[in-house]
Amino acid sequence: MMTQNMNRTMTKLLLIIVLLATAIFPSSVLAATGDTLSIDFDSTTKVDLVVGQTPKQLKVLATLEGTSTKKDVTGSAVWTSSNNSVVKVIGGLLTPMDGGTAVITATYNSAVTTIEVSVTHPYTKLDLVYSSDGKYTLGDVESNLTVIANATGGQSTTIVKDVAESAEWSSSDGSVLTVSKGKLTLVGAGTATITAKYKGVTDSFKAAVKLPYSSIVIKKGATLVNELEMLVGDLPLKVTATTIDALNHSEVNATTEAAWTSSNASVATVSAGEIKVLATGKTVITVKYLGVSSSVDVYVRAPYEALLVTPSEDQSLFINEMIKVTAEVRDAVNSTKNVSSSAVWNSSNQMVATLATYGDYEGITAKSVSTSTIKIDYLGLSRDLKVTVYPTLKDLVVDKKELELYTNESVSLPKVSGTKLDGSKIDISSEMDWTSSNDEIAKVEDGKIVVDSSTGSVTITGTIKSNKVASGRSSIRDQRIELKVTVKDKVLVLIGPEDSFGIVIGEEESLPQVTAVMESGEERDVTDSIQWVLSGSNAVIKQTSKGKVIKGLLKGSATLKGTYGNKTLSIPVIIEQKVVKLVVEPTTLEMNIKGSKAIKVTGYFSNGKTANFSSAINWVSSNTSAVSVKGATVKALAEGASTLSGSYQGIAVSVKITVVPKLLKLTVSESRLKLAPGTASAIVVTAQYDTGAVSVVTGVTEWTSSKPSVAKVSSTGVITAVAPGTASIKGKLGSKTVTVSVTVK
Repeated sequence: MMTQNMNRTMTKLLLIIVLLATAIFPSSVLAATGDTLSIDFDSTTKVDLVVGQTPKQLKVLATLEGTSTKKDVTGSAVWTSSNNSVVKVIGGLLTPMDGGTAVITATYNSAVTTIEVSVTHPYTKLDLVYSSDGKYTLGDVESNLTVIANATGGQSTTIVKDVAESAEWSSSDGSVLTVSKGKLTLVGAGTATITAKYKGVTDSFKAAVKLPYSSIVIKKGATLVNELEMLVGDLPLKVTATTIDALNHSEVNATTEAAWTSSNASVATVSAGEIKVLATGKTVITVKYLGVSSSVDVYVRAPYEALLVTPSEDQSLFINEMIKVTAEVRDAVNSTKNVSSSAVWNSSNQMVATLATYGDYEGITAKSVSTSTIKIDYLGLSRDLKVTVYPTLKDLVVDKKELELYTNESVSLPKVSGTKLDGSKIDISSEMDWTSSNDEIAKVEDGKIVVDSSTGSVTITGTIKSNKVASGRSSIRDQRIELKVTVKDKVLVLIGPEDSFGIVIGEEESLPQVTAVMESGEERDVTDSIQWVLSGSNAVIKQTSKGKVIKGLLKGSATLKGTYGNKTLSIPVIIEQKVVKLVVEPTTLEMNIKGSKAIKVTGYFSNGKTANFSSAINWVSSNTSAVSVKGATVKALAEGASTLSGSYQGIAVSVKITVVPKLLKLTVSESRLKLAPGTASAIVVTAQYDTGAVSVVTGVTEWTSSKPSVAKVSSTGVITAVAPGTASIKGKLGSKTVTVSVTVK
């Protein structure tokens, strides 16, 4: 008894000494080997989390006295969050809850460390807002060329902000337009798809760029010019550029706005339509403006060497028509002299075309059908003019009066014939001039009718080229022929049932649904508009009060062909007996991620026979992010649940599927414990899955003790020492186990 009292007195004295030392000296000075000096996270970087994504596991390492090796105390630390509504923490496992920030604190043996966590919501949608329904005209004002990219998400699930500056932009065709930070730059006519991507969400739209003008022409004064003759030393010559509006054919002077170039600047230069000659030779003056261009050949000669013939182009005449032709020479700088009466005129075939001089012009008269070359000579200068003579025609006949085209197509101009006096016909196509009532829908270009992306109807009108006939003008020149052109959207593809179309003998079924995807990207339900043809005699298409249906007659197969616009699709048809029952095996499934399983479906016919319908069921997954299905094969994609639903001949079937991650490993915070009777210690069990997820699963682990009389364990993982001895505490989850050896003294 006395010995016990002495021991107690010594213990009290020792405690007093320790307390005094603690007050006087720093804790690090008094720390014993193995004591905790500090704790730190394995990474001090601010943690960014997204609501709904996989929780993140933090790790805490303790610096112990007397050793340079840090100890992992993650499972033993006490964890708290400054804002549980933003982020929850259990055993260092962070679960994002809502947008905002929180400070996570870990405490171990009085040592404390903190880290800041920021939580945002995932971006769920990106909406592009643009002008003019995506239709632009080259030269549009800058205010029409801005695209807004509204992203939904971030700080909350509903907040919307413009992320055009930060989004990733792309154009499918840089020759049509380019895009950067939501700003469009128009380059040329055509269509392109504009796409924006931002933090996992994307949106796009189809943009169409058209030219504001159908053409641009070069004029000298009020006259269209294809070539110009100039002399070295001439004063600058002013020509103008006039645009022709694509819609209403109105004309606008674009001389100063257009870009002018000379193919040979050593011969002549051009600026704002003013041509300055420099030396002899040839150059091509070109003007370009908003996608259209025109050129004029400029011949620069030495003084007194130019012979000008008007008209300068080859001529087409009808018998007895007469045209006036003048011949002029440049006899000095900026001076032109009419030499028609003194020039020498010759016709290579007087039977076809005759000549007569009328003072300041020469009269060329068509006499018979053929060609003749008119040669004009003057003081060593010469020019040729080809004359083609056609017979007298009573009327014009076009080989087609209506034409159906699809967007972005082109077709040759129709063939035109003229009826001669004897009733026979002659091809006059090359002599026709064609105009369109609306160039935006269809225009005449390079001998073809060209359509872009607009639909509608347009009239193409043809007349014989209007040569300047002075007398004997043929009445055929007043005739007009018209071609009605209807432009429709071009079908890119017809989409019908992926599998064969099944019908029951004696029953009527609605024709399959078909969607037409147009070249513009528009999708149309054309089920009622498509033209159907059915092969064979096993089934028949009937007209009923509710529309057309297909009826099965005999067991077998047929092919259903549907045509819409420029596309046709074929659908196999299976005619079979009535199915009265479907049996599915299995009806419930539990699968691991990435696993696959075949679903078996047996069908029972009305005649008692059975068949395998596994691949015939049109299975649909209620949760495609967790479970996908193709044919009869089910594949597990992610953790979750899904119900597969399908039917055949109106009989519904379903399969319930649960997808769980595969447990790879269980770890325990303490594998060995030494406890005194009556004391307890909590342990933490962490599970690692094949998805990479890590989770504290102490509460769902199944616990057992080899000797409950020595140590017992609660369902929450708290081990309580009962009496001296040793015991083995085992935790089991699924097929994985952990063991804690407990010694009670």
